[in-house]
Amino acid sequence: MATLYTHKDANVRRTWFLISLFLILIIGLGWVFSYQFNNPAILVIAVVFSSLMSFTSYWYSDKIVLAISRAKEIKKGDNPELYRIVENLCITAGLPVPKIYLIDEMALNAFATGRNAEHAVVAVTRGLLEKLNRSELEGVLAHELSHIGNRDILLQTVVVILVGLVALLSDWFLRWSFFGRGRKSNQGGGQIAAIMTIIGIVLAILSPFIATLIQLAISRKREFLADADGALLTRYPEGLASALEKISADQTPLRVANKATAHMYIANPFRGKRISKMFMTHPPVEERVRNLREMRV
Repeated sequence: MATLYTHKDANVRRTWFLISLFLILIIGLGWVFSYQFNNPAILVIAVVFSSLMSFTSYWYSDKIVLAISRAKEIKKGDNPELYRIVENLCITAGLPVPKIYLIDEMALNAFATGRNAEHAVVAVTRGLLEKLNRSELEGVLAHELSHIGNRDILLQTVVVILVGLVALLSDWFLRWSFFGRGRKSNQGGGQIAAIMTIIGIVLAILSPFIATLIQLAISRKREFLADADGALLTRYPEGLASALEKISADQTPLRVANKATAHMYIANPFRGKRISKMFMTHPPVEERVRNLREMRV
């Protein structure tokens, strides 16, 4: 029989498998590109440049996301009931109480951001506070606090760096190949060089696509894991399951959401758009609800 713990363990294993696959992809790209250009420094430069570009987003990502979402901080006196729920959940989870922000939109949604538990933020929409009952709201907040406790924000940052590195290496390889700066046929054998060039071009074209799919897959797995951990916090999976059904049924558009921030919300903020499951930032709500109702806590 499936339990909360078996679902959690399975998702952790799948996530590490996907990250390992990501690293293998990057190592493979680096090896092919270094051979083609006969210059290992290309990979070093790409890693350093990608890391520097990601530094700013790592330290200031929460402020950027909150500004894009037009979220405003609220104090305990503004909504004592909301703060009591968060404080009680944080005591259970062993987490410091995060800052709470309000998005003045009637759509039902929420997200967590911040680079670690000590610098975390939970943002909720006005619609979420007004349309969910206490147990449903508690389930949503427990889900978001689980993202903080599971260090999902840090994980997503690492994945973003890896995706950026793959895209950067692929772009460089294609540009250099088309301008004829790759390894010449008289260096180490014409046939081998030609084969490696073909392999490199194919990898350069497909790698960003594969990297994006891995990124989305990791995001979906973390949603399942946060659902499980959220149910563990409240000891009442039905609360989150019912909340997800209400959120999914609500057709109010979330105007502040965009493609860059969509994966952070508890549910896809773009209602009514049919997307292949392969390209979804979130797992299907029906599957999440079914998993929650099958759990025994």
